[in-house]
Amino acid sequence: MGKIYKKYEKMGVCYGGEITLDEEKMSLVAIDVETTGLSTRSGGRIIEVGAVVVENGTLGEEFNSLVNPGVKIPGSATRIHGITNTMLRHQPPPNSVFRQLQKFMGRSTLIAHNAVFDMAFLRAEFTRMDWEFDYRQICTLRMSRQLLPGLINYKLATVYKYLYGSKSCGSRQHRALADAQMAGRIWLRLFERGQDNSGSMIS
Repeated sequence: MGKIYKKYEKMGVCYGGEITLDEEKMSLVAIDVETTGLSTRSGGRIIEVGAVVVENGTLGEEFNSLVNPGVKIPGSATRIHGITNTMLRHQPPPNSVFRQLQKFMGRSTLIAHNAVFDMAFLRAEFTRMDWEFDYRQICTLRMSRQLLPGLINYKLATVYKYLYGSKSCGSRQHRALADAQMAGRIWLRLFERGQDNSGSMIS
C-alpha cells in the first residue's frame, strides 16, 4: 500500500479501503453533484453530475449531465447553482445518467471537495436503483485543512484561489463539471505538497 495513503488515511481524507497511490498507476476521477437540497434525508436529489479523469498530473476525459429526477427544484437551490425546473424538463432520468456514470468511473477512486456530501447523494441514487456504491474516496476538503493551515475558510473557491490565484478554473462555480475540475486540480496541487512534505511517499 502506498505510504501516501497511510498518511492521508490517518488524516481522515481517504475512505473505503486501501489505495495504492502510485501516480503512474492511479485511477482517479474527480466528481461533483448539484442537488435539490442539502440532505438526502429530506428528499434531496441529484440534478447534475460532473466528473473528470485525473491522470498523469493533469485533467482528462470528462462526463457531465443534467438529471431529471421528477421532483421540483426549490428556489433556494436554484439561487445557488442556477439550475431551473425548465432546464430539466427534457433531460434524462437518473437510471440513464447513472448507468453512464458507472461506466465512466469504472473502479476509480473518487475525489471530491466535501466528499461526505457528494458521496451521500450518489449512494442514495444508486441505492434507489438497487446498485452498490462502494467506491474508495479522497476528500480534498479534509486534505486542505491538514495541508493548508490558516486559510480563512476551506470552501472550494477559497482553496482553489489560494493554490492557483483565481476563484475558478474558468467555468461557472456551483455547476457540477466546473466544481469537479476544481476539485481535481486541488488534488493535484495538494498531492505535490504531500510529496514535498514527506519525501517519497510511494512504497
